[in-house]
Amino acid sequence: MPRRAALVILGLLALPFVLYSAGFGLRGLTADLSEDTRFFTTPLPNALIFTHMATGALATCLAPLQLIERIRIRRPRAHRVLGYVTLGAATITGICGLGYIALKGTIGGTLMSAGFALYGALLLLAAANTAYHALDKDRARHRRWALRLTVLALGSFLYRLHYWVWYAATGGAGSNAAFTGPFDLFNFAGFYLPYLAALELWLRQERR
Repeated sequence: MPRRAALVILGLLALPFVLYSAGFGLRGLTADLSEDTRFFTTPLPNALIFTHMATGALATCLAPLQLIERIRIRRPRAHRVLGYVTLGAATITGICGLGYIALKGTIGGTLMSAGFALYGALLLLAAANTAYHALDKDRARHRRWALRLTVLALGSFLYRLHYWVWYAATGGAGSNAAFTGPFDLFNFAGFYLPYLAALELWLRQERR
């Protein structure tokens, strides 16, 4: 019950981000947003970044659902189907994000590009291993990689959540529009690496 309640709360917190990201991504793929956002430039970067947003929203929404025991145990077929959709969305998100960084970079420069590129690479690694161990029927490894994938799938939401909480608490100290402040520099990788580290510690303790 506590785990289910935590997933429900997490889903409610992430829902506004999911709806915004999905809507913005789909609009960017179907309409001219040149007057609305700096992301709208030329056809290939546009396709990459707005697909990244749309599929990223889907992965953020679906990944936590895969942790619900009732679906996983009582509805194994639904778990598999949703799993493949989640893996597909995460893979497309990672590829498109890396492609956009290669073409356009990021607003925060080299350090931000490096942090986000590592995030995209880890997302692809987690998706590939989650799929491989599922096909290999190794449930223990599949579960561990699926948990890593879930943490990473929530990364874009956590990135923004950090800013919401930080600005509410400090008024934006250590952050600026150029993303060169101390908090900005921390958040280039702080939205996923600490959570992955905490998960690894928990998994190691669980194995002991």
